Amino acid sequence: MSEAIELANRSLAVRLASGKADIVAAQRLRYDIFFRDMGASAGATDGPGRDIDPYDDLCDHLLVEDHARPGSPVVGTYRLLRQSVAEAHAGFYSAHEFDLTRVLAHAKREGVELLELGRSCVDPAYRDAGTIQLLWRGIADYLQRHRIGYMFGCGSFPGTDPADHAEGLSLLAHDHLAPPELRARAIGAEAIPLAALPIGGYDARLALRRLPPLIKAYLRVGAELGEGAYVDRAFNTIDVFVMMPVARIASRYAQRFEVAA
Repeated sequence: MSEAIELANRSLAVRLASGKADIVAAQRLRYDIFFRDMGASAGATDGPGRDIDPYDDLCDHLLVEDHARPGSPVVGTYRLLRQSVAEAHAGFYSAHEFDLTRVLAHAKREGVELLELGRSCVDPAYRDAGTIQLLWRGIADYLQRHRIGYMFGCGSFPGTDPADHAEGLSLLAHDHLAPPELRARAIGAEAIPLAALPIGGYDARLALRRLPPLIKAYLRVGAELGEGAYVDRAFNTIDVFVMMPVARIASRYAQRFEVAA
């Protein structure tokens, strides 16, 4: 897989990591974003300046690089974990925050494989359409290659105070819940209700505008939400479960993401 975009002073390309050095580059970018910029406070590292956890060795890592800069630095990344790989090892990362029982059972009934998206981040200087387009093209290629039926993962709100995001969380609960059979449920002591406000208790248009950009992007491709949210104090976020049926994305955005319906 190799896609490229030429922009002024940039030469962006997307590919899968092919070795340890590539994964280290992704871990360094993740550290810069999650720990330095977003205030994450805990993580397993074997050296300074890297965000590392045991799932890194199991996952495929999608990388966007800028070949116009010395060393072709990684400026965007996603971590991809297929169900067949997860079940052969420690399971899905999301299972630490959400009960996936319904989702797994539904995928089994349909005979499709799940893909977990995680550790998404982009260098602040590259948070534009070009970088995001390449990441989605890379994901679209991966979906086709592995015949994925559903994608899912955690979408994050910054900070750990639910009151700061009551409007957005409530909007998701009232307007964007997944069907019951695809509705993972937040678990554990840090699980909180998704809807703090009733319908009519907030400005829906304003709440939509204030959603984190990645969550809005997921909604635009037909994503739906699980039940409840999880306060991730280590990463200084409030996480929601996001489920994306690949067939729905294909039917809506086949040309954009180059996925065959």
